Amino acid sequence: MAFLSMESLCKVAAENNISLFEAVLRDDCAESGTTREASLAKMAHLWDVMKNTAKTYDKNAHSASGLAGGDADKYKAYTESGNALIGTFVSTVMYYALSTAESNACMKRIVAAPTAGSCGVLPAVLIPYAARFSTSDERIVEALYVAAGIGSVIASRASISGAECGCQAEIGAASAMAAGALVYLQGGTGEQVCTAVAIALKSLLGLVCDPVAGLVEVPCIKRNVIGSVNAVTSADMALSGIESRIPADEVIDAMKAVGSTMPESLRETSKGGLAATPTAHRIAEKLS
Repeated sequence: MAFLSMESLCKVAAENNISLFEAVLRDDCAESGTTREASLAKMAHLWDVMKNTAKTYDKNAHSASGLAGGDADKYKAYTESGNALIGTFVSTVMYYALSTAESNACMKRIVAAPTAGSCGVLPAVLIPYAARFSTSDERIVEALYVAAGIGSVIASRASISGAECGCQAEIGAASAMAAGALVYLQGGTGEQVCTAVAIALKSLLGLVCDPVAGLVEVPCIKRNVIGSVNAVTSADMALSGIESRIPADEVIDAMKAVGSTMPESLRETSKGGLAATPTAHRIAEKLS
């Protein structure tokens, strides 16, 4: 996509008196040479895959390593017991984050949004949102374009790769995308979308990528939960009128700067962080 900043994305939308969704859709069509109908159909397909992944979650499935599987069902049972400390909506968000990320670890079909390791965040917030507010698929597809626009800016200005910038670039980017999508769905302004992006990303600034045994399972799956909940709180703060003192584009630039200073051991090499703990070494040895 052509947008290199959140500022330019919002400016194009404002100058043409169109929504952020429309601005991203038009840009996609212009860049890819596809028709409006074809672009919309492709995004609708991705939404269908997200929903199908959620519907086909198998509580009995486990990853080849045995490190992932069944936790989403445990959490669902816990919330249904009435003992959860948080409300129904956020509990549901957490469930879908776990179930989607577990499905990824179990080699089920998912949507990389923006990566496989962060695939649980967007569906985790959008599926419960659609159910709570009876939102049409067409409206959710619009929000996915907004999320895509945000992800494109982050990828252009910084990175969405854990190997380049740590998990802040994966879970952080996904959380920012989801936060912006939620604000859009709630009728927020372009400025509020940018605020949500800034709050979400800076809240996860410095998050390292340290997969145990080199697998996208520990701690990746649970970080999808954190990214999802962070998206909800960031969206609500932005919608309440709270502002980010640091603009979204500057937060993205800061993320890139932080990522460039991270040692290699904290960028998906499994040589540092949690992957370097005694327990992680025992797990890796057992799996080798």
